[in-house]
Amino acid sequence: MSDKIGEVIEASTGQFVAECYELHSPPPLGSLVKTSDGDVQIYGVVCNAATESIEPNRRPVARGRDEATEESIYRQHPQLLKLLRTTFDTLVVGHSRGEATPPLHYLPPRPPRVHSFVYLCEQDEVCRFTQSLDFLPLLLGARAGAVDEIVAACLRQASCAHNDQRAFLVKSGKELAILLGGELNRLNAILRRIRL
Repeated sequence: MSDKIGEVIEASTGQFVAECYELHSPPPLGSLVKTSDGDVQIYGVVCNAATESIEPNRRPVARGRDEATEESIYRQHPQLLKLLRTTFDTLVVGHSRGEATPPLHYLPPRPPRVHSFVYLCEQDEVCRFTQSLDFLPLLLGARAGAVDEIVAACLRQASCAHNDQRAFLVKSGKELAILLGGELNRLNAILRRIRL
């Protein structure tokens, strides 16, 4: 099993927020991650990441005027590692009841549990999940900022898990053409972003 990268700190049926164990180390935009609710594996696509103060009303201040590198700021002020945190937002795109069953490309019956571990899906899991593109309507209909960028990033990330990247992207483009048939400008914008 891959290493855990974070922990769910906020959850709903359609999305969850996770805090990274390593500062400044969120998974890339569009990555497929997984967490759980008991025996149900919940899959999501990373749609946003942020590094911020752990205190909501207290903003970090610049400290590097006399430092040569960013690393030296953290060496001179080691408390920053405890005062800052990196989080990422995830759109839920499916679930499964174990590796023996195929993934289901619709929302799970319940959200993941708070404090559930979050893992970056390995290439074989990404390939298995994206064999079917039935998760795309969930992404395209999400109420997240820059949805089209998230869809394009997800497809680019997923293509790396397939032996024939070009064939996967062509298949994805055809599916997008069906789903966005009446939105030509939107379709073209996404297609331009998934070219090899």
